[in-house]
Amino acid sequence: MKTLKSMRLHIGIFGKTNVGKSSLLNRITNQDISIVSDIAGTTTDVVEKSMELLPIGPVNFLDTAGIDDKTALSSERIEKTMKILNRTDVAVIVCDYNGIDEYEIKLIKKFDELKIPYIIVVNKIDEKPLSDAILADLQQYTKNILITSATSDKDLVYKFKETLVKLLPDDFVNMPKIVSDLVPKKSTVILVIPIDKEAPKGRIILPQVQVLRDLLDSSCLSLVVKETELQNALDNLKTPPSLVVTDSQAFKQVADIVPESIPLTSFSILFARLKGDLKEFVKGASAISKLKDGDRILILESCTHHAIEDDIGRVKIPRLLKMCTGKELVIDNIAGHDFPDISKYNLIIHCGACMTNRREVLSRILLANQKNVPITNYGIAISYCLRILPRAIKMFE
Repeated sequence: MKTLKSMRLHIGIFGKTNVGKSSLLNRITNQDISIVSDIAGTTTDVVEKSMELLPIGPVNFLDTAGIDDKTALSSERIEKTMKILNRTDVAVIVCDYNGIDEYEIKLIKKFDELKIPYIIVVNKIDEKPLSDAILADLQQYTKNILITSATSDKDLVYKFKETLVKLLPDDFVNMPKIVSDLVPKKSTVILVIPIDKEAPKGRIILPQVQVLRDLLDSSCLSLVVKETELQNALDNLKTPPSLVVTDSQAFKQVADIVPESIPLTSFSILFARLKGDLKEFVKGASAISKLKDGDRILILESCTHHAIEDDIGRVKIPRLLKMCTGKELVIDNIAGHDFPDISKYNLIIHCGACMTNRREVLSRILLANQKNVPITNYGIAISYCLRILPRAIKMFE
C-alpha cells in the first residue's frame, strides 16, 4: 500500500520558465512526469509526483509553473505556484548559469517568512559554466547550492539527495507519535468508532486506522467498539483502560459513560496536536462564546467528498454552534487546498487534517494569526460546545 500524501515530505520545485525544473524532476524520478520543451510556460498547472526517494523515504514532488510566466493565464498560474508554498516542506529553486534576480529573491523572502528550508539548483552548466561572481551572489542566500546539468550530470540524483538530507524537517526525520507517547507500553486503550451514515462501507476512516497502527507499534491492547458497546467493554475489563479515544461526534454519549478517572479524548484532538498547534486551537475555540448574530464562520475540510444529509461539517457542527451560542451565524464551507480571504470571518474551524501535511495546517494557522482570526478544529470545537473541553485535553497538560 502506498504511503499517503499527507505523510510524505513535500518538495516544491520553483523557478523561472525554461530553466529546467521539469527536466530536473524527470531525472530525479527517472520518469517523464513533466513535459519538457524549449517553449516557455510548458508547465501550466502544478504537477505532483509521489515516490520513495531512498534513503530519505516517501516524498511528494510539486513541479510548479514558471514564476516569470508571461502567457495569457500567467497571473492564475503564478497564483497557484505561490499557494503551493503552504504545502511545501522543502523548496528547490532552479536557475541556470545566469543566476537569480527579483523573481527568485521574492520567493526566497517568502521561504524565510514561512521558515521553509531551500536548495538552489544551478542547472544547464553543460551549456555555460557558472561564473565565480554569480556563485558568490547565490552564496549570500544559502550554502545549499547544487551546480549541475539535468541532462548530462551522471551524479545528479546522488548530489540532490545528499543536499536534501541536510534540510529535512525534524518532524519528518523523527515522526511524532499520534497517541502512543501518551500511554504506557502494552497498556489497554479503547477506541470508540460509531458506524453511522458517514462511516465508509466496509472500512474505518484514516485517523482511526492511523491511531490503531500507532498503538500496535507500541504493543498496546486496542479494543475497538461502537459507542453502543462501550459500557459492556468497560465492564468486561479487569482493569480500567489507560485511555479512551472517541470519534468527536459521539463525545457527549461517551463522556457520560466513561468515568472521570479514565482519560478521554478524541481522534480529532489527537490530530490537532499531530498536524497543527493544539494550544492555538484550544485558544481559538474560546471565540465560540463571543459569537454574535450575523458573524461568519469558515469551516475547512482538507479532502473533498459528497456531503450526506447529516454531514459533520455542513450539518452537525453548524447545528451544534447554534445550540451552543443561540445565535444566527453565517457558515461557509470550503474543501481542498484553497484558502480564501479570511479577513471577513470571525472564526475558522478546521477538520482533523488527516489528508494534508502539517506544513499546510501550520501555514493556515499563521495566516489566521496575522489576520487576527481565531482558528480551532472539529474535535476541539465540538468538545467546547458540549462543555467537556477541559476533560478532553487534560491528558496533554
